[in-house]
Amino acid sequence: MNRAAPFSFYEFFAGGGMARLGLGEAWTCLFANDFDPLKARTYRENFPDAQEHLREGDVWAIAPADLPGRADLAWASSPCQDFSLAGGRAGLQGGKSSAFFGFWRLMESLDVDGRAPGVLVVENVSGLLTSNRGQDFEALCRVLTERGYRVGALEVDATTFTPQSRPRIFVIAARTPAEHLVGPSPFQTEAVRNAYDRLPKALKEAWAWWAAPAPPARNADLASILEPDGAVVWRKEADTAALLALMAPLHLARVQAAQAEGERAVGAVFRRMRGGVQRAEVRFDGVAGCLRTPRGGSSRQTVLVIDKGQVRSRLLTAREAARLMGLPEEYRLPKSQSGGLHVMGDGVAVPVVRWLAEHLLEPLAAGPIAAAAE
Repeated sequence: MNRAAPFSFYEFFAGGGMARLGLGEAWTCLFANDFDPLKARTYRENFPDAQEHLREGDVWAIAPADLPGRADLAWASSPCQDFSLAGGRAGLQGGKSSAFFGFWRLMESLDVDGRAPGVLVVENVSGLLTSNRGQDFEALCRVLTERGYRVGALEVDATTFTPQSRPRIFVIAARTPAEHLVGPSPFQTEAVRNAYDRLPKALKEAWAWWAAPAPPARNADLASILEPDGAVVWRKEADTAALLALMAPLHLARVQAAQAEGERAVGAVFRRMRGGVQRAEVRFDGVAGCLRTPRGGSSRQTVLVIDKGQVRSRLLTAREAARLMGLPEEYRLPKSQSGGLHVMGDGVAVPVVRWLAEHLLEPLAAGPIAAAAE
């Protein structure tokens, strides 16, 4: 733990600690929590100081007194299944996403004690903006503003930073005056603007259009993060043929075009249900699909490699998934592939957090006085 770090934070639903890695050396973790034993074990293996501050278990079992000091930031990547477009969309009242309220009651108690963090981040899937016809997003904004926070949201796709399509919503709330951090941003997407338009007048008045600039162009593609061909296990020809048989004509035509070119081409394949029929869908744009937890076989992403007309396929490895999340090579993964993919599939892309920390969270935590002195 960096005791000299100028900023401190609590990390809820911490998973493997990817938000912590993204915040970086300028931040000291005072408290972390996750319910999942595998994620908690992975967190401990990667952060030697975890015994001091990691609490494994239900967020509802945490008492305000368990949270030490007064943190500058509280980060909450609450369970997203009920918000996801792929889920039941039960909204904030859903069994897993209601964990948010376990986090929020702690923030309310800290506020009563005069210890509420000045900055809050709630990270979730983009479906949060439209869940229950926008009522969940409105409810989230309302509870934040009722405690004196100014609220705004950014939609950031990890593909801006790493070769993985992973759009996520970052609801950022701050109490400090922050006019120097309000302005246009490429992350104020149409989905965010539409969500703002649905808010009642009182919540619009407490809204902040957080300014975060676009990062430099990404310089990596899917092929650049893959293991060498000789270091991985490839599927049998019959299995690859069966995968191709699941493709609709449009996707099969992409494969055939790549074969005809004769050059090496790397694609990412997902299996999905389309109209009650299982389909395999491939993309050759150098970007992987959004990583998911491997709860079902169709959630495992497949790598398709075409070289000199030959088509081979294999499953994406946990280490490759870690690279797609922007994790360093020394990050310790669970021993099993499924375990590693489970931790990665529920995580937040590290470089996205770093960019937000540098351009928004650290200036917000420092306050307008520090900004004026620069």
